Amino acid sequence: QVQLVESGGGLVQAGGSLRLSCAASGRTFSSYGLGWFRQAPGKEREFVGGISRNGDNMYYEDSVKGRFTISRDNAKSTVDLQMNSLKPEDTTIYYCAARVARGGSDSIYSEAYDYWGQGNQVTVST
Repeated sequence: QVQLVESGGGLVQAGGSLRLSCAASGRTFSSYGLGWFRQAPGKEREFVGGISRNGDNMYYEDSVKGRFTISRDNAKSTVDLQMNSLKPEDTTIYYCAARVARGGSDSIYSEAYDYWGQGNQVTVST
């Protein structure tokens, strides 16, 4: 069982930066693939980016490539999402997620993830 607690987020002007953090409980953090998703009201949850168990592979949704960076610290059981050059269309609720590695730890599909953070609002103003 893993519990994920998110922090960060908030309000920023377009072009600005925010950093989301997600802290996990449990002793097996390094065995989980991790991801960040976002979901606007009335829309499906959307993949933002993911990172492999040992942090050697990061992968992103096309619209955030070059602007967002995922990192993890297995010693501290944390995963961060650094968001730069934010746009108004990035406004929504962001979720961190963890998945048990079944064959592989990487996935862009929300249904592949087993544990979820509580969500954190990011608002980008014009």
